Formats: sequence, C-alpha cells, structure tokens
Amino acid sequence: MQVGVDESSMAMKLATVLVADDDRDIRDLVSFKLSQAGFRLQVCDDGITALAAIEAEPPDLAVLDVMMPGLSGIDVLRKVRDDERLHGVRVILLTARSRDADVDAGFATGADDYIIKPFSPRELLHRVNAVLARPRP
Repeated sequence: MQVGVDESSMAMKLATVLVADDDRDIRDLVSFKLSQAGFRLQVCDDGITALAAIEAEPPDLAVLDVMMPGLSGIDVLRKVRDDERLHGVRVILLTARSRDADVDAGFATGADDYIIKPFSPRELLHRVNAVLARPRP
C-alpha cells in the first residue's frame, strides 16, 4: 500500500486537455501551466481547428477562448454539446467577455465553467482540477 498517493488527482493529471486560443501568449501560458501540472495537451489557435481536434480525439476537457477566428468558443461548445459522441467532454470558456449576459450565455450553452481574462494561472489550474473531479455527464 502506497501512502500519500491520491488516485483521483493522479487520474486528473493524466487527463488530456485541449487548449484553444488565438492569442499566442495566452495559449502558451495556459499550456505551460497545465503541462507543468502533468496534463497531456492538444493546442489549437482557432475554433475550426479546435472542433476538428475534439471530434478526432475527444479530450477530457477543452479550454476555449470565446473570441476566436472561424468558430467562436461558444460555437465550438454548441457543436460539442449537440454531438452525442462528445457529451463526456467538459468545457471551460476562457474570455475577456465579462458582462453578466456573456457569462449567462456561456453557461446556458453548456459550459462547465467560465473564467474571465485576465486570470490567475493558479486559479485556472484549480478550476481545471475541479471540473475534472466532477462526474462525467
């Protein structure tokens, strides 16, 4: 018996996270923080590429910028929620859109969480872990 090994946190750290943001600095920051925490990553710079990657190899979680070229994060989220094969994919929206109506629209579309930019990388990591700890739908 190993002491101090938490199987649920180990499972979360082995999870695959797709990061989609058209801002290279944000994409690099999020990717760096999550890779340091032990997550496997898929990285995309627009919504069309993100949706194709999610459909080809569904991640455990997608962190989507709302305002991206091609398809917005909301558009990608809507398509993910409409596809039965992808119901297990959890989604966090990461965006500068902070109005109550924007937050409400994100959750109404099916987001598991909504993080407003600027954000703390530490808080992002906590939120990723919290979303992954929830039972799959």
